[in-house]
Amino acid sequence: MGEQVRMTAWVRGQVQQVGFRWWTRSRALEIGLSGYASNLSDGRVQVVAEGSREDCEKLLDLLRHGDTPGRVDGVTEIWATPDGGYDGFAIR
Repeated sequence: MGEQVRMTAWVRGQVQQVGFRWWTRSRALEIGLSGYASNLSDGRVQVVAEGSREDCEKLLDLLRHGDTPGRVDGVTEIWATPDGGYDGFAIR
């Protein structure tokens, strides 16, 4: 199953008001991750995902290079120990 991690990613670009969070939720659920995606006041989207490191890296790769709604100019991420407090993948 691999090392369990929490990935927090901040996605910059034209990612609000274009269905980006819903697209992210669909990809995360397909991969089997839990967590959430939320809009930030500065125009970025924050994505928090928990699962195996391999699965989180799959989502990160999709955020950076997938056929996303809108336009992604960059993604910054940090890695941490998972909290395990998420049921599914939410839109906030």
